[in-house]
Amino acid sequence: MGRAARPEDIDEIAMSLPEVELGISWGDRPTYKVPKGAKGKGFLLYRSPHKTAVDPDTGEMYDDLLVIRTPTEIEKMALVEAEHLPFFTIDHFRGFNAVLVQQSRLGEIDRDELAEIITEAWAAMAPRSLVKKHRADG
Repeated sequence: MGRAARPEDIDEIAMSLPEVELGISWGDRPTYKVPKGAKGKGFLLYRSPHKTAVDPDTGEMYDDLLVIRTPTEIEKMALVEAEHLPFFTIDHFRGFNAVLVQQSRLGEIDRDELAEIITEAWAAMAPRSLVKKHRADG
């Protein structure tokens, strides 16, 4: 197992992928995007605290959430249902292929695993030709 993932790994991993830009979506939320049409498609964003995502123990809104796209519902549920992983979902995300994770819990996975999850999120949103080229180069 490699070293534990850290919040600062998010930018390093996302920006190492082809044609990624850090932009804004959902109003004012920092979002990593890949070009796809005029606006780009987000694959990872920092979510604002919201009443739809609260700590079940304290009732407080999470203030350090990341939203990471998944290729399909199957991958989403695999991440959510793996007891050793810190990923979860909420009713608000029903039917939306993405998982949530607290930045404060990233250390529960290793950096390589985080890189794989972020890369798959990127690949789910990037143009197919770009994904194919990236995988051939890798």
